Amino acid sequence: MDLKNLFAAIAERIAAIPQSQLLMLAVGAMLVGWIGSMMRRGGVPLAGLVRGASTIVLVGVLVTVVLQIARLDPRLDVAMPGMGLPEQTVVGEETRIPLAQDGHFWLQAEINGVPADFLVDTGATLTAVSQTTADAAGLEPNRQRLPVQMTTANGTMTVSMTSIGELRFGNVAARGLDAVIAPNMGTTNVLGMNLLSRLAGWRVEDNVMILTPNNPQDDLVRASE
Repeated sequence: MDLKNLFAAIAERIAAIPQSQLLMLAVGAMLVGWIGSMMRRGGVPLAGLVRGASTIVLVGVLVTVVLQIARLDPRLDVAMPGMGLPEQTVVGEETRIPLAQDGHFWLQAEINGVPADFLVDTGATLTAVSQTTADAAGLEPNRQRLPVQMTTANGTMTVSMTSIGELRFGNVAARGLDAVIAPNMGTTNVLGMNLLSRLAGWRVEDNVMILTPNNPQDDLVRASE
């Protein structure tokens, strides 16, 4: 097993651990490493193995957490494929979204080819899909990603990360986009800042939200806004 696959396997195990216990895991690994150092000074056999195991666990925790945080930064997208993670891209042409009667901006979108409405929420860090939409679009929880805490009107809950193959709306297509699967959101889907931050810009003028991608693409199948 090469180093990349080794860290992927470690990350998958770590992702199954509640976030509240990650700190305890890291502290435990550091303690084991200290014990290994004491064993090595005393000439105890297998001291190197103990220290090596603690180092691997610590690196696994660090890599898992850093990669998850890095996924939120569009400037690091070009490095993601080299780390075994899909690149998140947003391409297309300018798209305008009129303000709905309820005072929100709604998108008529397709997620992996499945129609779904999305509420544009500039206060949401991540895009979120309901369990119903996830099932229809074939989205599965990514076991190599840490679950995240999400605050909704129903309280705080732990939700699983996933990756959207393609999300299309208006003249825009997003591919490889991170999202969370939120089973307690009913049928509501939310478009968050992890997509909006990958645009060249977005603004609101005269009750119309205007989205402008960085990478124009002429061959998009244009859906009605």
